[in-house]
Amino acid sequence: MIRMNCAAELSGSHNSMPERSDRSGEVESGSLDRACGKCLGQGRPVSRKTVMLMLKPDLLDQAKTGTYSFCSAPDCPVVYFDDHGTRCFTVDDLRTKVGLKAKEDPIHLCYCFGFDESHMREEISQTGETTIPETISRLIREGLCACDARNPSGMCCLGEVNKRAKVLRLQLSKTQS
Repeated sequence: MIRMNCAAELSGSHNSMPERSDRSGEVESGSLDRACGKCLGQGRPVSRKTVMLMLKPDLLDQAKTGTYSFCSAPDCPVVYFDDHGTRCFTVDDLRTKVGLKAKEDPIHLCYCFGFDESHMREEISQTGETTIPETISRLIREGLCACDARNPSGMCCLGEVNKRAKVLRLQLSKTQS
């Protein structure tokens, strides 16, 4: 079994093998990913623990067992689906918004430390840069993240945060020229 470790991801030692969640909520290595039944996009393994922590209370009984994947397709309403194609949970089934699927503010970027896209957009518009990725990196190194419990994807947000910073810098530089 493999546990989420953002600090290992920062140091480059994160296991790049596909992972799959088992009945206990732990993540096991080496299983094949499945496609989302709605958009046919490739799913990313997510622990059952993450699914349970994200669902609205009245849906918890529906996710008691099974292995789940996270659908990261921005235009697909499905967030989690099980490996048998019998259950899926959509953006409306979660207690929090999924930043990758959100179209309007607040668009969450970092669930552990509360950064959203508006914070980054404001900082870049004022200074031309953002310190948010560096701040998140420092806090991760200090062992203060809880991505497996707070991020709907069950993974570290830093890669997505860096991608979004690059896109926002480019967008804001075009509007200022």
